[in-house]
Amino acid sequence: MILDRTQSPAFQAIQEIQLPAVQQHTLDNGILLHLIAVEQQPVLRLECVFDAGTWYEQTPGTAFFAQKMLAEGTASRTSAQISEYFDRYGAFLELNSGPDRASMVIYCLTKFLPNVLPVLRELLTEPTFPQKELDELRNITLQNLRVNYEKNAYLAGVLFREKLFGFDHPYGRSQRPDAIEQLTREGVVDFYERAIRNRPFQLVVAGQAAENEVLLINRELGQLPVRTDQLVAFSGGLPADDTLPVLAEKPDSIQSSIRVGRRLFTRSHPDFFKMLVTNEILGGYFGSRLMKNIREEKGFTYGISSNMPSFRRDGYFLIGTDVNKENTQQTLDEIRKEIRVLQTEPVSADELETVKNFMAGEFVGSLNTPFEIADRYKVILLDDLPADFLTTYIQRMRSVTAADIMETAVTYLSPNDLREVIVGGK
Repeated sequence: MILDRTQSPAFQAIQEIQLPAVQQHTLDNGILLHLIAVEQQPVLRLECVFDAGTWYEQTPGTAFFAQKMLAEGTASRTSAQISEYFDRYGAFLELNSGPDRASMVIYCLTKFLPNVLPVLRELLTEPTFPQKELDELRNITLQNLRVNYEKNAYLAGVLFREKLFGFDHPYGRSQRPDAIEQLTREGVVDFYERAIRNRPFQLVVAGQAAENEVLLINRELGQLPVRTDQLVAFSGGLPADDTLPVLAEKPDSIQSSIRVGRRLFTRSHPDFFKMLVTNEILGGYFGSRLMKNIREEKGFTYGISSNMPSFRRDGYFLIGTDVNKENTQQTLDEIRKEIRVLQTEPVSADELETVKNFMAGEFVGSLNTPFEIADRYKVILLDDLPADFLTTYIQRMRSVTAADIMETAVTYLSPNDLREVIVGGK
C-alpha cells in the first residue's frame, strides 16, 4: 500500500467524553472518601484535603509552614526516619498549601497501602514541629524568595495579585521575607491546632483501589476524632478599586514584565465557558491572536499568553509577557488592539472551529491517567460544581458562538476594567 502524503489523515472532532464514575464512601467518623477506581496499574494516590489555606490564617505564612512541617518529625520519628520509611516502600509524599486549602498526598503501590497508612495518620495527629527543621525550612524559603524577587516576572505576578485583591487578602497575599523572618514556632503550631488537628477533611483516592482499600483507610483514618466547631476564616473585604497602572522601575533591567487583567469569576459563573473560549482565541494557546501578533509578526517576545485562574470564591483574567523595555508601550497598545478586534469583529467559522478542536483535544489529553482524572474531579467535589461539569465540558464549550465571543469581550474586557502592572520600565 502506497501512502499519499499530500493528503492529511482523516480525523473526527471530539464531541463528548466518558469518565469513570466517582464512588462516594463515608468513613466511620463522617469523613467523605471519593474513589476513582481505575485498574490500569497497581498504584494509587491518596489525598487528604483540608480547609487550611491562607484563607484561614491569622498570621501570614503560618498556613504554608504548618503544612510543610507535618513531615519534619513526629512523637516517634525524626524527619529522616519518615523519609527512609516511605523510601523503603517506594512511596512518595507531597505537602501542598494554597489560598483555599491544603493537602497531604501519598503515592504508593496498592499492595503497600497497609504499610503507609499508619505513618500517614501519625503525620496528621502527632507532628512535633521541631525548631531546627523549622529554621532550616525558613532559611530555604527566604533564599528562594530573595532570588525570586529579583525576577521581573515573579515580582509582576505578586504586584498584580495585590493590585486586584489587596495586600492582606488571601488571594492577593504572597510570601514576604519580612513576615517569614518574624514567624515563630508558636504561630505555626497555633495554626495546626486551629485548622488541621482533628478538623474534618475530604479524601480523594485514585488508581487501583476497591472495597478492601476503603476498609483499610477507614480503619486508620475513619477512627480519628473530628471537631465540629466552626473554623474562623478571613472576614475582610476587597480594597477600593484602583485604576492607576503600577510601574516598578528597575533601571538595570533589559526587559519588562507586563501583566494586564482584571478580577473575574469562578467556574460556576454562567459566562464561564463563553469567557473560556474568548480567552483561548485571544491568548490561550500557541496559535492565539496575541502570539501571532506580538511574537510572530512583531517579534517582541518569545511568548505571550492569557489565562483564567480560578479560586473557590473568586477568579481573575490575566495576560502576561516579557519584552524588551523599548517595546513595552507598543506591546500594551497591541494587546488592547487585539481585544478591540475581538469586541468589534466576529470570529471566523474556521478560527472558531480550530480553537474548539484544540480545546477539546487538550481537555481529553489532560485525562490520560487516574491521577489526572482525580485532579479534574477534585475541582468539582471541592468547589461544589455541578456533577456533570466534566461530562458536559466539551458540549458547553462547543455551544459558544461568534456572537457570544463578541458580547463576552465587550462585557469583560473593557479597557476601563483592565488593570496594568509593569516591572522593568517603559
